[in-house]
Amino acid sequence: MKAIFLRAAREPLRMEEVPDPIPGPGEAVIELRCAALNHRDVWIQKGTYHVLKYPIIPGADGAGIVSAVGTNVDRAWLGCEVIINPGVGWGESELSAREDFATLGTPTNGTFAEKLVIPAIQLFEKPAHLDWVHAAALPLSGLTGFRAVFRRARLQPGERVLITGVGGGVALFALQFAVAAGAKVLATSSSDQKLRRVRELGAAGGANYRDADWSEQLRKQAGVFDVIIDSACGPDFDKLVDLAAPGGRIALFGTTTGSAAAFDMRAFFRKQLTLLGTKMGSMRDFRAMVEFVTRHRIQPIVDRVMPLADVNAAYAALDRGEQFGKVVFSISN
Repeated sequence: MKAIFLRAAREPLRMEEVPDPIPGPGEAVIELRCAALNHRDVWIQKGTYHVLKYPIIPGADGAGIVSAVGTNVDRAWLGCEVIINPGVGWGESELSAREDFATLGTPTNGTFAEKLVIPAIQLFEKPAHLDWVHAAALPLSGLTGFRAVFRRARLQPGERVLITGVGGGVALFALQFAVAAGAKVLATSSSDQKLRRVRELGAAGGANYRDADWSEQLRKQAGVFDVIIDSACGPDFDKLVDLAAPGGRIALFGTTTGSAAAFDMRAFFRKQLTLLGTKMGSMRDFRAMVEFVTRHRIQPIVDRVMPLADVNAAYAALDRGEQFGKVVFSISN
């Protein structure tokens, strides 16, 4: 089969021929139809991700057809159209993952290949309303956004929600989920065009965070926010604390600015705010996310579809922040 390999940090990715995978006990082989790119893939290529292993077949997201199963796997899976839960080994606790929790694409091989072998417990039936492209766009970002919004922030219908940095996959899923749940959702972005597009997805407003008065703009539009979903943890984090309603919850799933946030702790405890760290999600979270997407017929936002051979161009585009939604690879299967 053909697969994309990353041999070392900061090297170009290359397509290579490798032996077809063979399923062991409890495993299944998926012939992949599409795979999707995440920012973590770019960080792995740069050598800045917190878990690194080379050489590696990158990629966490994928959808395809089960072509083989090992022993102790129900043969009814054969021929099924599936999506893959990319988080392996979460553990029994719903509060947090085990220390050895891993995501496909490092330290184990991922989805940028024609075939993938994976524990069969990671398989879920593809939502019937999604085609291969949109199904592949769902797993990692959808799971992360779902856990942030519902499991950690415990969003309730009618609450006011602020989602920062809309344009990336997780933030867009968080917005779609919150809108579907009946919340009033606003967003920030560095692009006025992206802010116009989120209004088409049901957002009630937003602000360009490059504007000096962006937080004042949001306050005029919605007052304060019961839930804030953030992935930057940047120098303006204190403004998010100021925008939080008394008793509000701030869910943080990343530190994309690479800096430590500073904020007035007095305002934090006086308003009795809750800061919630969150990442990926459990098997229960993934199942609930798929059910929610199916029930509300949510369509993941896809920015572009590219052949797998154009992997280096796709990485460069994502690194430049050009996308609105997911970058998806078509695979020749």
